[in-house]
Amino acid sequence: MPFMDHLRELRYRLLVAASAIAVGGVLGFIWWGVSPFGLPNLADLLTGPYCALPPTLRLTPNPGRCQLLQTAPFEVFTLRMKVGLAAGSIVTAPVWIYEIWAFITPGLHDKERKFAVTFVGSASVLFAGGAVLAYYVVPTALSFLVNLGGGQFITALSGQSYISFLLTMLAVFGLTFELPLLVVMLNRVGVLSYEKLKRWQRGILFGLFVLAAVATPGNDPISMLALAFALVVLFEASVLIARAHDRTVARRRAEQGWDDLDPDEPSPLDHRVEPVSSEEEDEDEEDLAFHYGDAT
Repeated sequence: MPFMDHLRELRYRLLVAASAIAVGGVLGFIWWGVSPFGLPNLADLLTGPYCALPPTLRLTPNPGRCQLLQTAPFEVFTLRMKVGLAAGSIVTAPVWIYEIWAFITPGLHDKERKFAVTFVGSASVLFAGGAVLAYYVVPTALSFLVNLGGGQFITALSGQSYISFLLTMLAVFGLTFELPLLVVMLNRVGVLSYEKLKRWQRGILFGLFVLAAVATPGNDPISMLALAFALVVLFEASVLIARAHDRTVARRRAEQGWDDLDPDEPSPLDHRVEPVSSEEEDEDEEDLAFHYGDAT
């Protein structure tokens, strides 16, 4: 495929992905006030952690209802658009991820494709796990923060501040949950061995606690400790995976005899000159090389 055709395909893929996200944003905007298939609407899902606070600790102008404050004109409309677009991006993720994958995959080998599928699937599961943990940690963190006043204050959060806080918590937990996957990837490509991870283990664990303290937007010990302990568990799991991988590689090298070679001895590879091929074979090889290079 010529270079201009690659650009046209990229434009088409991006257009389809953007259209899917836009449609998802519209559906998310509608989902804010609608409960499809008996599921809770998006507004109830987002305000759930705030409404989990005892009524005596939050402002309740209408008894029996849990509401946030609107402090600026069109603030609710802007928040609804933002949240709807974020939710729509998650719902339509299979579509735009497929478009990106369909553009990249022609240049990959079969082994690389399988590896990429595993990587994307693991990253999605880890991000979802981090976001779910953050969603259940937020009520406890808010309860701790509002109780610091000793009952002398009442919480009246605006929609902008609360929604921004909640989305930031979801994003921070989801992204930091990808760190163990990065460790596994670096081990697979030979950058981080199990011996290095074991030697650096104490420093890395300390760094995880520092990262959790810096990354959590609430600055409360509840969310910090929850994130830190979750990262420690995931990191230890990645270390075990690295250990198993390094043992497999070492056993394979021993079976092939690479570790028994003397560095002062000549290589056992065959260095004999190959016979010159015919002109017809050369033309076939040139055609094959042209098509392969153009595809990649």
